[in-house]
Amino acid sequence: MTITVLPEAQAPFVKAVAAGGVEAQPLSAETEGVVWLDPKGASQLAEVLDANPQVRWVQLPFAGVDAFTDVFTRHSSITFTSAKGAYDEPVAEHALALTLAALRDFGPYSRRTSWSDQAGRSLYDLRVAVVGAGGIGREIVRLLQPFRAKITVVRRRQQPVEGAERVVDDQTFRSLVAEFDVIILAAALTAGTKHLLGAEEFKALPNDAVVVNIARGPQIDTDALAEAIAQGEIAGAGVDVTDPEPLPDGHPLWTAGNVIITPHTANTWAMAQKPLSARISHNVRAFLGESDGGSAVEFAGVVDKQAGY
Repeated sequence: MTITVLPEAQAPFVKAVAAGGVEAQPLSAETEGVVWLDPKGASQLAEVLDANPQVRWVQLPFAGVDAFTDVFTRHSSITFTSAKGAYDEPVAEHALALTLAALRDFGPYSRRTSWSDQAGRSLYDLRVAVVGAGGIGREIVRLLQPFRAKITVVRRRQQPVEGAERVVDDQTFRSLVAEFDVIILAAALTAGTKHLLGAEEFKALPNDAVVVNIARGPQIDTDALAEAIAQGEIAGAGVDVTDPEPLPDGHPLWTAGNVIITPHTANTWAMAQKPLSARISHNVRAFLGESDGGSAVEFAGVVDKQAGY
């Protein structure tokens, strides 16, 4: 059974395939498994799969797979696995850092060249909405526990989440927006989460609220966010993702006020190598049909093609 690492056979991930039980080989008519390392190379991956109908499994490099929706449609018989769950800790850590920085006005303070008036707010006991209950969302909830935050989790399925006071769906969330001091976006990008926060939601939020996005840029209406901060409708924001991305030079969000923008670094490639390698090795074992303690090794991070994550 042949597995190929594409579009470039990077050494750490070739080793990860070998750790799973088989040596990676160049792409050929024998290739049945593909480890795909380019998060933006959906069209290139589609070409590879079109030319190699024998491929049965594809491992994608990150948790977000919205760029590959068309590939899923064209190759519905293939099992796709992502890295969802592999990067929970570094991304949740970044979300907490942005939350604290936005609440404490670190953005404006860091740009000043002279002493200024006091500003900022404590996270302790605030009302926080965490949108998304995947591994990252649950890890954010865990990190918020020492701050005694009153947490609402927003998810499709109304199942309890440990550490959250309540769980609501996205429609209920929209009706409750005025209740939150902090909103942290940690959900997959779907039709239901696109522009989840726009002009209407920013107007409804308390004017001392902050929003944080470590998910996908289009979940926030970027122009509406810049306007909301400029007009004082909310107190600030921390965003690791934007729409468009990269955020163009001169965009109003750069100078809107208390905004901290990081260039999609909640999980860098350097941070990703170790957990992605572990995910690859595990899924190679699953692909090979290995067992662990008498039970078959199951694929981790299987993509739900209909749900889009």
